Amino acid sequence: MTDESFMREALKLAVQAEALGEVPVGAVVVKDGEIIGRGFNQSITSNDPTTHAEIVALRDASQRIKNYRLVDCELYVTLEPCTMCVGAMLHGRLKRVVFGASDPKTGACGSVINLPAEPKLNHHAAFIGGVMSDECSNMLKAFFLARRKS
Repeated sequence: MTDESFMREALKLAVQAEALGEVPVGAVVVKDGEIIGRGFNQSITSNDPTTHAEIVALRDASQRIKNYRLVDCELYVTLEPCTMCVGAMLHGRLKRVVFGASDPKTGACGSVINLPAEPKLNHHAAFIGGVMSDECSNMLKAFFLARRKS
């Protein structure tokens, strides 16, 4: 499968978040071409600020493989990760992270800060942004536009 096909899966999860009134962000964790973890934003419905899509997907993947280290795994997420999520990704030892839309308010992969580029960190992963960015960005823009109108 391609980066775009995995991002489409993440977008499907973002739709689930939106249906619950959550900010529409979805994420999947992939190992050997197979999705092993899925997540979408749940902070509002769970009353838990740590339940971002990425964290939920990382937890799901870790439980499935029975290991908190996600070596040789990739994560696809529809929105640029925040500092909390980047930290979890690095602690989990992900190989690669692919995101869609940039986040000019909390993005930690170059928009606000660039945490993955910090040389003092003991683990580094490849972070690639802009995959299906229009689709990801349009979903978020529509969500917030509807919120402002209501």
